[in-house]
Amino acid sequence: MIDRYALPELREIFGEQRKLELWLRIELLALEALRDAGVVPVADFERIRGAVGEVDARRAHEIEKESQHDIIAFLRSITERLGPEGRWLHYGLTSSDVLDTATAVVLRDATSAVEGELARLIEVVHRLTLQYRDTPMVGRSHGIHAEPITFGFKTAGWYAELQRDAQRLEGARQVVSVGSISGAVGTHANVSGEVERHVLSGLGLKPDPAPTQVVSRDRHAELLTTLAILGGTLERIAVEIRHLQRTEVAEAFEPFGSGQQGSSAMPHKRNPILAERVTGMARLLRADALIGLENMALWHERDISHSSTERFVFERALGVAAYATRTLADILDGLEVDADRMRANLDQSGGMVYSEALLLAMIAKGADRQAAYRLVQSAAKRAWSAETTFTDALHTDPAVAEWLSAEEIDRAMDLQHHLAGIGVTYRALDLDERG
Repeated sequence: MIDRYALPELREIFGEQRKLELWLRIELLALEALRDAGVVPVADFERIRGAVGEVDARRAHEIEKESQHDIIAFLRSITERLGPEGRWLHYGLTSSDVLDTATAVVLRDATSAVEGELARLIEVVHRLTLQYRDTPMVGRSHGIHAEPITFGFKTAGWYAELQRDAQRLEGARQVVSVGSISGAVGTHANVSGEVERHVLSGLGLKPDPAPTQVVSRDRHAELLTTLAILGGTLERIAVEIRHLQRTEVAEAFEPFGSGQQGSSAMPHKRNPILAERVTGMARLLRADALIGLENMALWHERDISHSSTERFVFERALGVAAYATRTLADILDGLEVDADRMRANLDQSGGMVYSEALLLAMIAKGADRQAAYRLVQSAAKRAWSAETTFTDALHTDPAVAEWLSAEEIDRAMDLQHHLAGIGVTYRALDLDERG
């Protein structure tokens, strides 16, 4: 991750020193199990444990320039400090045992960090949903005024989707919290299941029940696609904020600092740059999901075609997901909502947003559906062409009067009638105690 978008927590989780320390921990846990099994002499184990201390990252990188193999370089940087007892290090293991098991710890911890950011976002959206439950605005389909909703009803949809994202992310975390200490092709020929269980238990991981030389990459693909779906939710909300902040709409605005500047050329500009940033980051997450899917088809029991991509993709995808989620939470936490403008935009069409209620009222009185549809549509067309208002067009049309009185027209155009049903959604989400 570049510094501009890197969260300190994620940088630490993916840090080089932490990676090497995880590798060492895996090796020592394996040696513990081999000691307990009577394979490694107790004295040798104690000498190894006492001598290794911390991994010398600088020395490991020096050796890697020559060996062109990171695990071999890591092992040599340790055995250089040991005597004959160093022969027990990596006994029965293969590189992927160390790499994939350490990766599982990193992915688990990084996913947990994203879950923490998501929990805060859900909390912010929950507050908005309650706060704006009864704040009317126009609902739009195809970008065109449709029928009345409330802003809280809109955010309730976000709340429900984010909860599903949280469930998916929890499941993906469990799927990738799997390691393997099973040897060169996963058969446990030279390292026992007892050693594997000891190592993985010490790390809080479960064993892959059917590994090859590597942990199957469908697990990692599931995490990356789950992050991409989360990105889709974040983008949906961000795009909504961008639309609502447009000059012609002006219903909601992302925070704008007192010293912030929106344009180098136009001092009046207040641009939704944070929401646009989230939108762009969702594109990265979708691209990273494709890498995860491509990495599933490895040759036979293993190749390393996935390796180079994974040195980038996990840190980037989880870092982007955490940053984008936090950014959106910040946007919504400081969101400026203009309820008056929402109401003005709702009223802008002069009542055309009640066209379905008028249609149904005529049908209920016995009118043919298509005939009633044409009557309401005709009134709307007259209003759009500025001949008259929508309400006047209805009240002055004799054909409408055959089915609806002036009082019935006004009753069909009652805002509260259209908002009364949102309680169904609130109750379904356990957000409303009203009847």
